[in-house]
Amino acid sequence: MSLLDDLSWRYAAKKMNGAKVPSEKIEILLEAIRLSASGFGLQPYQILVIENPELRAQIQPIAFGQPQVIESSHLLVFAAWNEVTEEKIDAFMQLVSETRNVPMEALADYRGAIAGSMLKRPQEAQANWAARQVYLAMGTALAAAAHLKIDSTPMEGFIPAKLDELLDLNAKGLHSVLMLAVGERDTNADYMVNAAKVRYSKEQLFTRL
Repeated sequence: MSLLDDLSWRYAAKKMNGAKVPSEKIEILLEAIRLSASGFGLQPYQILVIENPELRAQIQPIAFGQPQVIESSHLLVFAAWNEVTEEKIDAFMQLVSETRNVPMEALADYRGAIAGSMLKRPQEAQANWAARQVYLAMGTALAAAAHLKIDSTPMEGFIPAKLDELLDLNAKGLHSVLMLAVGERDTNADYMVNAAKVRYSKEQLFTRL
């Protein structure tokens, strides 16, 4: 199927049937997320991949009882950095140097651009910027899941402070931003399974200048 067919097929599943997604597909999905775009390429987030049913049962009330939290195969929690530090920038530059076989000195301007943009921002602004990068990763995840014929449900509907406490995210320098339940739609129980996709027309959505 083409990418457009894949995107037409996907929707935010309201009920899942508990089926496990094959591990090979999960690994491809995670690799797609790893390859997602982010500001400066910095990837200022971590993704927690949760299969443990007991932990997901604890998360469900934090997510206002949404059934996909426990009915899905895997629950991904996208958590952004709380701050961008000199140390994190240096670690990223070291990765760039090793990956591209470029001396650190040659990356001085690149590092300066990142540091100049990020370090002058207040910590709250850094955290907000990092959270916006999570949405880029989520978009990649949704498209990749559709291509793999994995059903998915992106979630903002949860109490971040409580999820952060449960997962001890603050101690890791992180805060939860989004969750993504992945699994298989329940064709018998999901009232949206045969619903037509509702989107504005291109004429309404795009302004061509």
